[in-house]
Amino acid sequence: MLENTVWRQYHSTNNFREKLAEFCVLDAEELIEDEKLLYSILKSKLTKKELKLFAMDCAALDDAVIAEAFGYDAEALQKAKFKLYKKLKQDKTRLDFRESAQSVAATTL
Repeated sequence: MLENTVWRQYHSTNNFREKLAEFCVLDAEELIEDEKLLYSILKSKLTKKELKLFAMDCAALDDAVIAEAFGYDAEALQKAKFKLYKKLKQDKTRLDFRESAQSVAATTL
């Protein structure tokens, strides 16, 4: 289904739902059920670099490998991770991943 995504470059399965729930401080059951829609919202909320960093970090790659891929030093990598996870925890980002938010949006259209 989502075979050609950035996530699948670093993971063998589409388990981004669990990681997203963990970092957004939500229950996995609260997230949108349709994985394609959930992934598309994730892509719209993050930059390409942030999405790749999220996928690589969740794949438990060594920080040195991640830093080399982005051309960061250790400090810049930590700042990028902090910014990424802070963004995922913000209400304006994380609430868009909830199933209830999508049903409200659909009824207002």
